Amino acid sequence: MRLKNRVAIVTGASRGIGKEIALALAREGACVTVAARSTIESRLMPGTIHRTAEEIRALGGRALPVKVDVSDEKGVETMVGKTLNEFGKIDILVNNAATNRPALFRDMPLEHWDMIIRVNIRGPVLCTKMVLPIMMSQRYGHIINISSVAAENLHHEPMTGLAYDVSKAALNRFTVGLAEEIREYHIAVNALMPDNTETEGWSYLNRDVDRSSWHRPDVWGRYAVLVATRDPDLFTGKLLIEEELKKECERAGWKM
Repeated sequence: MRLKNRVAIVTGASRGIGKEIALALAREGACVTVAARSTIESRLMPGTIHRTAEEIRALGGRALPVKVDVSDEKGVETMVGKTLNEFGKIDILVNNAATNRPALFRDMPLEHWDMIIRVNIRGPVLCTKMVLPIMMSQRYGHIINISSVAAENLHHEPMTGLAYDVSKAALNRFTVGLAEEIREYHIAVNALMPDNTETEGWSYLNRDVDRSSWHRPDVWGRYAVLVATRDPDLFTGKLLIEEELKKECERAGWKM
């Protein structure tokens, strides 16, 4: 119970990496706001905020499902307000919600580009902007951005598309820059950089690809817990690929 009495918001928590992070934080004692747009089961894309919340409660944890579009300012404001009303504080923000429609730049409609940038970078910026005053007043917090190795790997396969890659590169720069800005408030800002992971969304977009070597999403849940338990004064401004996370686990004496 390394996160007992902590309160976390996890966006994009109805499925995939976000859901596994929400569950992992809850297993360690955190109260979790399960935030996403999905409230109704889909045959092609299973998972809802309510299902994730039910699984957390089945573990004995506390969960608050909140429907939100992270690119909408009023929606994010409402999400933060509901979290404070339910749990009284916010210690951890996991900016996981993201979208993608992989395509070559020359073939991508501008509306798809705009949507990807809006969700993948405006979303984390809005969520961070809303929780930051709370964390600053507490003089404690962890902001964990879910980036991607595609931000730096120009030959990532399967192709993620330039819009997605640009959004994650921007998220990395946001992570490093904000970490320096707010270091004095004992708030850590770090990014996890997953490689190919067997999530509902990415698997659906790559149905004909050999996925046998892909990660399971729960590994990123355990890594998120690791980051959320580090000293925010000492562990901040990091862009964390799996090899670095494994080393940090060894230093911390964790078995993954």
